[in-house]
Amino acid sequence: MRIRRAVAGLSTLVAAAVLTACSAGGTADVRLAAETPASTSDITTAPATTTPAKPVMAAGVPCTITATACVSLSGKQAWLLDEGKIVYGPVKIMPGKKGSTTPLGTWHVLYKEKMHLSREFDNAPMPNSVFFYNGVAFHEGSLAKYSNGCVHLSAPASLKFFSSLSKGDEVQVVR
Repeated sequence: MRIRRAVAGLSTLVAAAVLTACSAGGTADVRLAAETPASTSDITTAPATTTPAKPVMAAGVPCTITATACVSLSGKQAWLLDEGKIVYGPVKIMPGKKGSTTPLGTWHVLYKEKMHLSREFDNAPMPNSVFFYNGVAFHEGSLAKYSNGCVHLSAPASLKFFSSLSKGDEVQVVR
């Protein structure tokens, strides 16, 4: 019962303060005693608005922040990325050989095939193929021999690239 009376008394006080403010033209700063700071040092100011930090590319990755997959031909490494953060990698790759080099540039995933058979190379199996350039793909392949332009990955890495990349994702191949 005492709590109800206290609440009723408090709400009467709040109503009186609001009415006083309204009758004074509605511009008065209405605060209850509990809300009034004891001194100006107790007043906190809102922080200045800040521009959100731009994502930064992970250290050691030679591609730009827009890449979802990055390939370094000279380093024989590849990464999967999300806004510059490494999601997977670096993993060892084997790029194209002299005369059949992996094309440098920025490309986009065109399509994927779980088990592609290369018509050009006597139906050679290319598991977990992710095509990003005409006839060029990430796929499972030898890490000891150069490819014919594709990016060879180990079996686990090719599966990760296959399951992670989607049509339209950006692939960057750098020297």
